[in-house]
Amino acid sequence: MNLSSFHDDARRKVFLQQLESAETWDLAVIGGGATGLGIAMEAATRGYKTVLLEQADFAKGTSSRSTKLVHGGVRYLAQGNVKLVREASIERGLLYRNAPHLVKNQSFIIPLYNFWDRLKYTIGLKVYDWIAGRLSLGSSVFISREDTIRRLPNIKSEGLIGGVLYHDGQFDDSRLAVNLAQSIYEHGGLAFNYIKVTGLIRDCQQIAGVECIDTETLRTYKVRAKAVVNATGVFVDDILQMDNPAASKTITVSQGTHLVLDKKFYPAEQALMIPETSDGRVLFAVPWHNKVVVGTTDTPVETASLEPLALEKEIAFILDTAGQYFTEKPTRSDVLSVFAGLRPLAAPAKGQKTKEISRSHKIMVSQSKLFTILGGKWTTYRKMGEDMVSRIETELHWEKKKSATPAMHIHGYTNSINEEDPFAVYGSDAHRIRGMMNGDAGIWISESLKIHKAQVLWAVNEEMARTVEDVLSRRTRALLLDAQESIRIAPDVAAVMADVMGKDEEWISEQVRSYKKLAEKYLLK
Repeated sequence: MNLSSFHDDARRKVFLQQLESAETWDLAVIGGGATGLGIAMEAATRGYKTVLLEQADFAKGTSSRSTKLVHGGVRYLAQGNVKLVREASIERGLLYRNAPHLVKNQSFIIPLYNFWDRLKYTIGLKVYDWIAGRLSLGSSVFISREDTIRRLPNIKSEGLIGGVLYHDGQFDDSRLAVNLAQSIYEHGGLAFNYIKVTGLIRDCQQIAGVECIDTETLRTYKVRAKAVVNATGVFVDDILQMDNPAASKTITVSQGTHLVLDKKFYPAEQALMIPETSDGRVLFAVPWHNKVVVGTTDTPVETASLEPLALEKEIAFILDTAGQYFTEKPTRSDVLSVFAGLRPLAAPAKGQKTKEISRSHKIMVSQSKLFTILGGKWTTYRKMGEDMVSRIETELHWEKKKSATPAMHIHGYTNSINEEDPFAVYGSDAHRIRGMMNGDAGIWISESLKIHKAQVLWAVNEEMARTVEDVLSRRTRALLLDAQESIRIAPDVAAVMADVMGKDEEWISEQVRSYKKLAEKYLLK
């Protein structure tokens, strides 16, 4: 069947029929964030019959709420975790090669205010460069006080003695997630959003698949699989307890909050790294989609949720810390959007703080052969996938297959990138979106955010967007870039979606109401 003429609603029905009719999958992956997508892509590219099931939308949780960095991890080096820095530096370089439409080489500056810091960071970042080897994005250098002020025009100049300039990667997290889901399909796998796993299937005490429900139609499915992978991030304990109700807690949850400001507060092209804030964490100010993202915090929280809320103390901390380095101090009324993400960290040792817990990933295999992965971060998503599929091959005595992902181009790959183009993040798909404009090239749904009707059509037809939130939060980044503007355009987006998906006025009204309720949480009152 040629699916190219179908919009995504029709494709979804066809693929759900495959889900129902398939006898047994090789891998069923639970979770559609960075980790799950990486595992499913690894498995599909090794030729395994693979399906991924996500209860909400791809990257709905932590994986769309990062600091937008693909990085080796300067602070992990300070903690002495050279192995993690080496691994992350290699993965950063591979991702830069494999998804150049989404990952850019971003220069960072650490402002220096005393001689000891100059010595520490100059030497430390040379080690950082050396660890990355041939996959380094550029050499670090000391720059003078004058050069630092020229590059960071809003920086606090009192006591400044210079800066260290170094290189890391910057990316669009949820756009990468969408492209990974597309890549899974291109390599013969299936990836579903809005399919929630509700139980595990057993044969003779061994895990043999999952029970799940389509949260849109409420239709249930039984998916049999030779290997089931729990890659649900902050929700891994929920799946572990399906396997064993007496399972002990394996993770602790830490919340990171980010504020988005107009670029006038930080007009520099280089990102700013503040290595030691008052709580001992690193704070970044990173240019992103013509705005600046400032974060992140590290606050332990008791429970995991799909929509974590920024705490007042976190907001105040970021504004106060940024104000110490920007010449114009931002206030609450200047914040265009505030978003919080949860980090799934391996449960800490007694007395250990969340910022001290390693971001290395950890694979667990239960007696019933449920495969679970903890920890990790976006930068190492590919390596997590490689390690998990190799572990499954070992545990289940499958023939060992070589990974194809180190040099595999991700959907949208192109070498022709114009960063001034509002459609640059679509990579090789950009020309197809322009072709859908039908002479309406100058008519934007949002002029300030450069969102066009054609992008909404593309999100529904080609990127599995099911709701207004999917389009405004993760297919475009409107919610994170300017929450108020995203609320304004929600009715227009809903109308375009309803037209192509065959939905009625009641659906439009409910989508707009639901989206507004959500988006208001991203605004500071």
